[in-house]
Amino acid sequence: MSPEIVTILALVVIFAIATVLPINMGALAFVAAFVVGTLSVGLATDDIIAGFPAGLVLTLIGVTYLFAIAQNNGTVDLLVRGAVKLVGGHVAAIPWIMFFVTAVLTAIGALSPAAVAIIAPIALTFAARHDISPLLMGMMVIHGAQGGGFSPISVYGVTVNGIVENEGLPGSPLAVFLGALFFNIAIAIVLFFVLGGRKLLGRKVAAEPVPHAEHAHGTVVRGHGAAPGPGVGGDDDERAHPDRPAPVRFEQVLTLVGLVVVAVLALAFDLDIGFVAITVAVVLALFSAAQHKGAVSQISWSTVLLIAGVLTFVSVLEEAGTIDYVGDAVIGLGVPLLIALLLAYIGGVVSAFASSTAIIGVAILLAVPFLEEGSISAVGVVVALSVASTIVDVSPFSTNGALVLANAQDVDKDRFYKQILAYAAIVVAVGPLLSWLVFVVPGWL
Repeated sequence: MSPEIVTILALVVIFAIATVLPINMGALAFVAAFVVGTLSVGLATDDIIAGFPAGLVLTLIGVTYLFAIAQNNGTVDLLVRGAVKLVGGHVAAIPWIMFFVTAVLTAIGALSPAAVAIIAPIALTFAARHDISPLLMGMMVIHGAQGGGFSPISVYGVTVNGIVENEGLPGSPLAVFLGALFFNIAIAIVLFFVLGGRKLLGRKVAAEPVPHAEHAHGTVVRGHGAAPGPGVGGDDDERAHPDRPAPVRFEQVLTLVGLVVVAVLALAFDLDIGFVAITVAVVLALFSAAQHKGAVSQISWSTVLLIAGVLTFVSVLEEAGTIDYVGDAVIGLGVPLLIALLLAYIGGVVSAFASSTAIIGVAILLAVPFLEEGSISAVGVVVALSVASTIVDVSPFSTNGALVLANAQDVDKDRFYKQILAYAAIVVAVGPLLSWLVFVVPGWL
């Protein structure tokens, strides 16, 4: 049996076992990477380890560690109160605020994972405080990132438009940008109403603490974090005056400065957000080491194992030539309209586990031969492939989906993982088809 077929069968087995048994899929994937990689693909263990997603693992650890500290010292609560005040206390507006803020960040050049890493922890904290579906809030953030991600100055936009120009294909940067933006807005509207947005309409929350706020679920924002720790200034005053907002402490100001530093260094200077986040987290911890000694345990280690294992196996799948094997089979069909649809699905399925930026490039390059014939709209196909290869970043195996999973609060992580996985499966199954119908079929007709 060829290595390509073996890797595909192994992937199916991994999903089947993890679905039936309570075994971390990442652990299963590590085993599969080792067994299949060495016995079928012929890789040395060093080659398999080279596929370990060290950058993503560092990002997950750094971001969740930093926001654990921010949560514990009450800084996240300050940000949540600010968000409530910004929209006049209208809960239904918050998911949209998160959508468009993330879209703006990616539109001006931020990497999608960097923008999600900054916004998702804040958005999910608000969801936990106000009984909003964490799936709704997390997916709004991701779709916002993808909606703004194809502006002419963004990473995705520059990548796609550069490939189109280099290959001499007809191009329209504005069409790519607006196509992705409105497609993701449409998805967000559907999500908002399907995942409980209707019940949020008309709901308002108090922007400041009220008596017994810590016992009121989903109605107010508390003045302190979930675990402020003993001896933190302001606790006695809050108990004596529960209707008064807690004063902003020096540690919270320092944390806010740290979050701004992370955003600036990651977005403006393109430094690795994992290294930046963990550096800022350690600096903050130095100021109150005793209070934050438990923050490391708040890192979602099961999520880290899950993502690291699956992506290590995906690297074995790539080394085996499975992606090229499937792509060659599709191109051999020779029907442009059908090829465009199948390439959209290849981009969507593979991108759910791998780098969207790389997959977009591969999908467009595979489409070049039949696009040069002129029998189908090149612009429409490029937009469809771009959208299909990025909307699936909701997958828990992508950086964005993993960040949402790792930062969810007050949820059963296993259950939430399955919810994200189920939604990702729907997106993978339907998203490429919709993008094909919207952007490719009209141009062919």
